[in-house]
Amino acid sequence: MSVAEPRRIVLFRHAKADWPQVTDHERPLADRGRKDAAVAGRKLADTGIPLGLALCSTATRTRETWKLAVQELPQRPKTVYEERIYEASPGELIALLNETPDDTQNVVLIGHNPGVQALTGILADESESETRTKLTSLGFPAAAFATLTFTGSWKALEPGTATLLDFWAPTE
Repeated sequence: MSVAEPRRIVLFRHAKADWPQVTDHERPLADRGRKDAAVAGRKLADTGIPLGLALCSTATRTRETWKLAVQELPQRPKTVYEERIYEASPGELIALLNETPDDTQNVVLIGHNPGVQALTGILADESESETRTKLTSLGFPAAAFATLTFTGSWKALEPGTATLLDFWAPTE
């Protein structure tokens, strides 16, 4: 794959979590979260983006979200469970994406707010669009995902170098 071909990044927030008496890292999905994760997987499949790599937080709720969503995809990407995603800042998430091999065209990152929402805003260029307006008005609810595109090496991904293509949330 050439670095001149457009790449896609899907930033996917975990689905609705429950609040049992466990550590935050071990919180499981709520019933609604399990339903929304599968719906999000179908919507992700509808995008037609062939995902080559999934980077998923090690938190229980993100692993459960991805397990339900990936079942809806036509092809299962290689999945890496990455503890650095949990509680990561946007800069830390960019550094992680910068490590992606250039032979990987499209990546989905399954993570948490506020990092996923902030990363979407930081990566996207400043152009106004209906998609940006929708993202701004809805926030980044549980089980939502944003799709961005950029051209170049993963090492060159930095603030303002991507374009926000689409945003989906289960509240739609």
